[in-house]
Formats: sequence, structure tokens, C-alpha cells
Amino acid sequence: MNILLIGGSGSLMNQMIIKLNKEGHRIYLLTGNQFKTMHYERVFETYYFPYDSDCLGEIFESVNPDVTLFFGACDTNFRWQDERRELVRFTSSLTNILTAYSMNSQGRFIYLSSGEVHSGYSQETIPEETPTMPARIRGMALAQGEEICENYRRTRERDVVVLRLDNLYSIPADKGDCRDICTRMCLEALRTGTVTVNEKNRFSLLYESDAVKFIYDIISCHAHSHAVYNLSSSAEMGEMELAERIQEAMGEGSVTIRTVEAAASRCILSNQRFNSEFGMRFFGNPAVTVGKIVTQMKSHSNHFLSAEQIKVSLGKRIVEKAGWAVKAMIPFIENMVCFIPFFMLNNRATGSDYFSNLDFYLIYVLLFAIVYGQQQATFSAVLAVMGYCFRQMYNRSGFEVMLDYNTYVWIAQLFILGLVVGYMKDQIRLLKMESEEERQFLSRQLTDIQDINNSNVRVKDALELEIVNHNDSIGKIYSITSRLEQYMPEEVLFYAAETLANLMGSESVAIYVVSNSDYARLFSFTSEKAKMLGKSIRYRELGDMYQEMAAHKVYINRKMDERYPLMANAIFEEDQIQMMIMIWGIPWERMTLGQANFLVIVSYLIQNAILHANRYLSSLETRRYQEDHVIMETAPFQSLTHAYLQAKDKNLTECAMLQIMIPQEQYAEAGQKLKRMLRQSDYLGTLKDGKLYALLSNTSSEDSSFVRNRMRNEGFESRLVEDMRV
Repeated sequence: MNILLIGGSGSLMNQMIIKLNKEGHRIYLLTGNQFKTMHYERVFETYYFPYDSDCLGEIFESVNPDVTLFFGACDTNFRWQDERRELVRFTSSLTNILTAYSMNSQGRFIYLSSGEVHSGYSQETIPEETPTMPARIRGMALAQGEEICENYRRTRERDVVVLRLDNLYSIPADKGDCRDICTRMCLEALRTGTVTVNEKNRFSLLYESDAVKFIYDIISCHAHSHAVYNLSSSAEMGEMELAERIQEAMGEGSVTIRTVEAAASRCILSNQRFNSEFGMRFFGNPAVTVGKIVTQMKSHSNHFLSAEQIKVSLGKRIVEKAGWAVKAMIPFIENMVCFIPFFMLNNRATGSDYFSNLDFYLIYVLLFAIVYGQQQATFSAVLAVMGYCFRQMYNRSGFEVMLDYNTYVWIAQLFILGLVVGYMKDQIRLLKMESEEERQFLSRQLTDIQDINNSNVRVKDALELEIVNHNDSIGKIYSITSRLEQYMPEEVLFYAAETLANLMGSESVAIYVVSNSDYARLFSFTSEKAKMLGKSIRYRELGDMYQEMAAHKVYINRKMDERYPLMANAIFEEDQIQMMIMIWGIPWERMTLGQANFLVIVSYLIQNAILHANRYLSSLETRRYQEDHVIMETAPFQSLTHAYLQAKDKNLTECAMLQIMIPQEQYAEAGQKLKRMLRQSDYLGTLKDGKLYALLSNTSSEDSSFVRNRMRNEGFESRLVEDMRV
């Protein structure tokens, strides 16, 4: 199915995408934000548009979703700091989305609300029929959203469903995920070492993984009975009980519980409606999950606490404070260290005939101006002036040095050259930074263009794959299944297993034919593994497998139970199971709802060929059997024997043939007795030699001895025909 998810990034969005991708659906995402903040690899196409965009209609028209899921109460695009402002934005966004949906889509629309639409104290669990009574503006916005959905459902006659999540909680990744009562209390304990509770408050918690499973039940169901469902564990818990579990998980003495006096609150949603229609099984246990939440938050405290709240030792704080100072001083220390050899070289060059005209201080200043710029050039020039004055005072007094105009000329020359070169260095660095920023900007644009191109290519390839794919296209399926019509009516069921193996990509396929109300017998198979259930089974004792097939559903072995096939489907005729198809050896990634639907389509096409063959054989019933309607005539029996022989040579079935050692004039009388000794799937008939034979289907040569003994006890001798080509 094409499924459009509408909402911001978050833990619930991630889990929903993983679940839908695992089930083989095609996922589209409308982020509600024009900025590309996160990339989802498992999403087929992502639309970065706000909810008030004029493009929503085009998006719905392009996607044409079978199901649209608006995250509503769980949408991270709505922050709710300014609740009055967000109320207007929330209702207008939902209205815009529903308008685009109702104008361009015929699929199902699911709106996620929460238990905040109810408030106060209720002694009993709250069913869906109870009128909403929110206490806060956020709850009012969610309740208005439910009314908008109901209005569109009635006036536009669309399939709109409201799901109320009762205190949804999960393991947070950062403090932005701490939105529910459980994570908020854990965050308070981590920050302050205290948990504030109201002992009178009672509620129930719903784990995120359970919520994803229940939401998917609504997404994948063919029909539902109601427009509003509560998704709740309905397991009552108090704030004090939750705080004690947090205290236990934090460790003894690390957290204190502080109680406050406030009005009592008890708001627990009833899950009876959803449970009776879809069934509910919970995996999230607050006693275990609270410990995981605390462990996550303590081990990644830097994601949940601000810099002021993180407790750091005095030594570490000193190191952190001194670190930036040392880092800033490194160029100045390097400058001072390099000054020493230049000072020594200048002193040596002063009395030298060869190097007296070489100004080492000027070289020193220019070197740092070229490498570091104006700042270090100024500092090096100051050091050079100090070194120059110190050297001149070897022979003259400081006063004489200060009165010498040559000193000022030299200083001016030094600073002018150093500052000019440093300025040029800074300008070159600035130009490089600007060019680098421009390069990064163009690179981001190029990346965006590549992403858009890759998206277009992915869409094109997917659509092309659907049209021309020779494995799963309707044309290919029909071309393969239509080959069954080329076989003789007696051969159709044998080669149906081979056809199924070809289409489903499995080497192990078995077809069982129902012989009576309790038993099904193996008729055709493609490998030894396909016979694991046995040659004859009581199909009503197959547990979940039978329940799924009896409900006209494809059985998928998600528990990987080795006793059962990985997928199975039943073929019905007038609401009665006639055949069962069992498939083994399917890769885990192909055990999806899409593959199950594919099996249903293939089964229907094969069923048509089989029913056509059965009706043809039924119309020739009087011609195929002798007057006793038990023993087949020679020609049809010869054709049937040939069909079984061909299937046996291709390892599609097992069969054995017995020759009955009785005179020809006793055939009619013995036929009735012999038929009672055989199964419904066995045949009696004559061949060209005029002798009577029994064709035992789904029977090996060794197993035929039981039938021979049974005949011998009734006074009929028989022998096993080794070569069936008689």
C-alpha cells in the first residue's frame, strides 16, 4: 500500500517507518517543515513542505495514498510553549490537510489524538462515547481536531479514524523527547535529585512499541466498525508508584520524593472497543522500561542537562577554563620562543663585516606577518623593538638611544612593513574564507540537486519496475499461470505446485487437498522439505495457521516456528476449504503483507485453472467410469496413470500401482469392495491388457504394502507394478 505519514521527526515516527517498511509498504513522508533537517533512508519519497503550503493538494494527488497517518498529538512540529498560538496553527494545519485529503484521495485517514481530551476524576475507565472535557489548551486543540475529523467523515463520507493514545511513553534520545509524564519525572530526578508527585493522581501508560503495533492494525485492516478508538493499556498506576520505581532505578539515596497537595485526578481510557475488534497484546512493562529510561538518561546526561546542571569537579573546571587560555596563548608563546634565535643572530651580525647590513629583526617580523597576520606581526614588532633597544644600550645609554632619530626611522620601517604584510595576509585569509563559504554553499546546492535527481530517478525506476518487471508484473503472472491450461485436466494440480514455486521464488511448495472435514492429504510437492507436515494432516489442529486460513487470510509464520511453513493460503469453493498451499524457504525480508497479497492473487489465478479442469472432468464423469461408477475406463485411466507418472518423474508427487489378481468377470462385484479399502484420492481402472489396477496417490512403494495386506485380508491378491508404463 501507499502510506503517507504526516508529522515531524521523532521516536514514534522512526518506529512507524521501520514497521511499515518491514511489512513491505511504500512510505511517503510530509515533514511539515520546509527545512531539510533529517533524512529517512527507508522512505520512498519525502516532501519538505509546511502544512499551510498550497502544494498539499498536488502532494495527495501525486501520492494517492491508501492510508494517510497524521501524527497530531505526537507531531513534533508543534512545540506548545505558546499554547494559544499553537492552537490556531494546529487546527488550521489539520483543516488544510483534511481538505487536501478529501479532494484528492479515497483512502483512509488516521488522526492521532491523546488522553488529554479528558480530565478530572473518573472512577471507571473512560469509553470512547464519553464527551471530551479537556482541561488545558493543548487538550482543547486535540479535541477540536477530533471534531474536525468527525465533520469531514460525515459530510464527505470518508474513512476517517481517530486514535486516542493514553499517556504514550518511550525511551528518549534527548531532552526534546521528554514529553510524557514518565520521562518528565525521570528528567526532574536527574536534574534536581527530587521528584514532585501528587499521590492522588492515577493514570495508565502505553509503551511506544505497543502503540506502533496497534496503529498498524488500523492501517492494515480491511474494515473497522467505529470511527474512534482508545489505545490504552488500561493498567492503573499512580504518580507515587512511578516515582518509587524511578527512585529505585536511580539508586538508593540519589533521589527524594516530594509530595504536593492538589486536586485528585484519575483519567484512564478504556481499551475494550479496540481489544474486542482487533485484540491487544502488550509488550511494554513499566517496571522494566523505567529502568531502561533511567539508564539511558544517566549514561547520556549531556543530552538531557544544560552545562550549568552537569556537575563537574573543581579540577576539571579549572582545566576547562585554562584550556582556552592556553590555546589562545600558543601563538604568542611560539612568537617569543622564535624571537630568541633571531635576537642572538642579530647580536652576532652586528660586528660582522658580511652580515652587518642584514636586518634579522625585519626578517623575523615579516615571517610572522606572512604566517599569522597583523596581530602577530604587531607583537613580533614590539619584541623586535625591545631587542633592538636592548642591544643599542650595550654601547650607549637609554637616553641617547631615545634621542637618536635613526631609532624612530627603523621602528617606523619595521611597523609599516609588518602591518602592511599582515594586513595583506588577513585579506587573503578573508578572501579564502569567503570563497570556501561560497564553495560550501554551492556544494550544498549541488547536493540538493543530486538528491532531487536521485529522488526522481528512484521514482522513475520504481514505476518502471512495476510496469516492466518480469517477475511480479500482472502480465508475467498471467503468462505463467495460463500455462496450466496447456496441460491435461489430470495434470493441472501437479504442475500448480511447480508454477507456485516459480512465482513465489521458493524451492519448497506443497499442495494439500482436503479429503473430508478433518483431513487434508498431500497431493503435490516440489521438494522433500515441503513434505515436513506429513502426507496426511488434521488441518483443523494447526492452531493459528488454520485460524488465519479459515478467516480467508494468508498465514505468515512471523514467529519462525519450524513446525509450520513460512506462508500458507487456502483455496475455497463455496466457503469450504478445498486445497491448502504451503510455502517453505522464503527469505525473512519477503515475508511481508505485499508478498501475502501477491500469493492471494496467484492462488486465485491457479484456482481458476484447477476449477476449470475439475468441471471438465465432472462433465465427463459418465464417460470415464464403467457402469458401476467405481472402475475407470481404459482410456481415461491410461491418461491418469500417465499424468501421475510424469509428475513422479519430476519429483512432484509419489504414487504406486497395484495389479489386482482377479478374473475379469468379477471386476464389477469386486470393485465396490475394493473401493471401500482405498482412499478418495485412489483410483481403480483397467489398462490395455484388460487387467484391473489400483493407482495409489501420495503413496511410495514401501507404503503400498499396507494396502496389499488390507486387500489380502479381504481375499484379494495383488502385486506391486514396478514399471507403471504398462
